[in-house]
Amino acid sequence: MKITLVGYMGAGKTSLGKNLAFELGLDFYDLDIEIEKRSGFSISETIFNKGELFFRKLEREILMEILEKDDFVLASGGGTPCYYDNAELIANKSFSIYLMYSVPTLFCRLDGKQKQRPLVAHLDGPGLKEYIGKHLMERMAFYEKSTQIINAESKTILELSKEIEELIHD
Repeated sequence: MKITLVGYMGAGKTSLGKNLAFELGLDFYDLDIEIEKRSGFSISETIFNKGELFFRKLEREILMEILEKDDFVLASGGGTPCYYDNAELIANKSFSIYLMYSVPTLFCRLDGKQKQRPLVAHLDGPGLKEYIGKHLMERMAFYEKSTQIINAESKTILELSKEIEELIHD
């Protein structure tokens, strides 16, 4: 079983992915962590030192390597499906799940945590909310290429894990 979680930053892909992998007895990969291991830098440092093009090429390379493995849960980066043909690759090589949240919910999940997120580190308040709304609209078409879309609003990690387990066993 190959499962890839996609969605906007702050959607909880890593937390859910770890829990889901544990519950299903699968390996867990966080694409951002794998990129950091390979580059030797944080995501922010990689983009700052090498540029976004370098980062996206490395992301694609590692994504392709992971998708060739067996039995895993992968937490993709928020932008991963939006570059190259990554959305199609993810959907073709794994059971992909888009964790869908509203803009207000994503704002609440990201507000106060911007320093950990290079794309929004310089934003706060209304500027952050506006950015999330615009950015999410740009990315939605890519996220919606997933095998399955789950409305994740107001659901706990355990509820989402159970819902996903039921989907993959149907």
